[in-house]
Amino acid sequence: MRSLSVAATGMLAQQLNVETISNNIANMNTTAFKRQRAEFQDLLYQNQRRAGANSSDSGTVVPSGVQIGLGVKTAAIYRIMEQGNLTTTGNTLDVALQGKGFFQIELPSGEIAYTRAGSFQLSAEGKIVTADGYAVKGGGTIPKDAIDVTVNANGEVLIKQAGQSTISRVGQFELSTFPNEGGLQAMGDNNFVQTSASGDPVTGTAGKAGFGSILQGFLETSNVNTVSEITNLITAQRAYEMNSKVIQASDEMLSALNQLR
Repeated sequence: MRSLSVAATGMLAQQLNVETISNNIANMNTTAFKRQRAEFQDLLYQNQRRAGANSSDSGTVVPSGVQIGLGVKTAAIYRIMEQGNLTTTGNTLDVALQGKGFFQIELPSGEIAYTRAGSFQLSAEGKIVTADGYAVKGGGTIPKDAIDVTVNANGEVLIKQAGQSTISRVGQFELSTFPNEGGLQAMGDNNFVQTSASGDPVTGTAGKAGFGSILQGFLETSNVNTVSEITNLITAQRAYEMNSKVIQASDEMLSALNQLR
């Protein structure tokens, strides 16, 4: 009975849908988190009578045919790279990107990771690093006698040292954009890595054509819409229940057949 396996694929699909939604809701307070959306496709069809086939020797053609679907499959879990809201923090090393672009993070392996979470800190050596201690490319090194640190809209890291009236530039944040941002691979810790689907990065500085500007003392919030996610969760739950009802109905039909004497 095909309805059993078809409904089973529907339940598995909705289970994955709920898992995707739950991950979005769990990260509603994660800095610069980008929500995901599960996308599905119908499975192969069994042709019992093919449309367009000859139905007689006189050349008549079957107009529609008989195709029986075999269920649903997961096509992709797409990441929506929509800009999140900006919230003020007042912290000197909190920076947010307004517009396109990613900060470049130097991993211990030598690989470059990309992030929009600008909640940076200082290392013991004065380098601008992430919460995991990974250096931010172009962040420079801030001297111990610096009394003021400014990051302007173009990503320049400017400092004022004790006893000096001039302002010095110690760093310049480097940003990257990608032809297909949805093709980046998430590796946790708010970081992404390049893949063949994302394309090669285009590197530049904030404020130039194709790159966003930088705001100091702000952070980008998650782009998860709680009301929308709860609505999607209810819809997925109801779809799961309906598929389970199909399995229950199919089981009752099989039970009726078994009881025939």
